Amino acid sequence: MDDFAGKVAVVTGAASGIGGGIARQAAREGMKVVLADIEAEALAGAEASVADLSAETLAVPTDVTSADSVAALATAAYDRFGAVHLLCNNAGVFQAGVVWERTRADWEWVMGVNFWGVLNGIQAFVPRMLDVGEPAHIVNTSSMAGVTTVAYSGPYVVSKFACAALTECLAHDMRAQGTNIGVSCLVPGAVATNIASSGRNRPDEPPSEAQAPDHAFTEQMLADLLATKGREPDDAGAIVFDGLRAGKFWISTTEDYERLMSERFDALRACALPMGADYS
Repeated sequence: MDDFAGKVAVVTGAASGIGGGIARQAAREGMKVVLADIEAEALAGAEASVADLSAETLAVPTDVTSADSVAALATAAYDRFGAVHLLCNNAGVFQAGVVWERTRADWEWVMGVNFWGVLNGIQAFVPRMLDVGEPAHIVNTSSMAGVTTVAYSGPYVVSKFACAALTECLAHDMRAQGTNIGVSCLVPGAVATNIASSGRNRPDEPPSEAQAPDHAFTEQMLADLLATKGREPDDAGAIVFDGLRAGKFWISTTEDYERLMSERFDALRACALPMGADYS
C-alpha cells in the first residue's frame, strides 16, 4: 500500500505512544483518521493533535477487549467515512512477572488486550472491508517480544507471540482467498511510550510490589529503558508508513532486528534455548 491521500485509517490505542505516532503520520499522509482508545480524556487530546495536522478526524472511546465495543467502532467509522483502508490494531498493555506467580487475572487482562483486542479488530473490520471491495491493509502491533523471548515478562511475551502468529495466519488467509487486503506485523523495539504504566487502565487492581516484586522491578526497568533509549512515537509512525510503501510484512523500529532474528533462528536450528533478547 503506497497511496494514502484521501483514504481512511483506524488506529486503536491512539491516545498515546505508538498509536498516537501512527495516527499523526496518517494525518501527514493526507488520510482521514479514526482514533480509538479506552482513555477518553487522553483520546480527546490525541484527536486534537491529529486535527491540528489538517486531518478530518473521528474519536471513538473503545475497549478493545470487548467485541461489542470494537464492532461499535467499526460501525462508527463506516457510518462516517464509508470505508476503511488502513486498520492498525495497535492497543497493547504490559504485564511482567515469572510465569508461575502471575494470576489468572493477570494473564486474562494482557491476553484480552494484546491478543483478543487484535482478533476483535479483525473480525469487526475485515467483513466490511471485503464487502466494500477497495484495496486495504491491516497492521497488527506485536513487539520484538513477539518474535524473541526474555525472562520476567511471560504474560506480555506470550500475548505478543500470539498476536504475531495471528497476523501471519491472517496474511496466509488473505492470500489464499485472493483478497486485495494486505497484512503487516509491527514488531517495535524500544519506543518512548508509557506502556510500562499500562496498569492504569486495568479493570481490576494491578498487582502490588508486595504481591509481585518481579513485576515491579521489571516494570521499572522497562520504564527506564523506554525513557532513555526509546525512539519517539512519531518516528515509529513514520517507520510504519515506510514499511507499507516497501511492501514489508515484518516492520520493526529497531536496527537490531536482523541480528536478533539471526541469533534466535541459529538457536532454533541448534535445538537450543535462544538467549534472552535486548530490545533497545
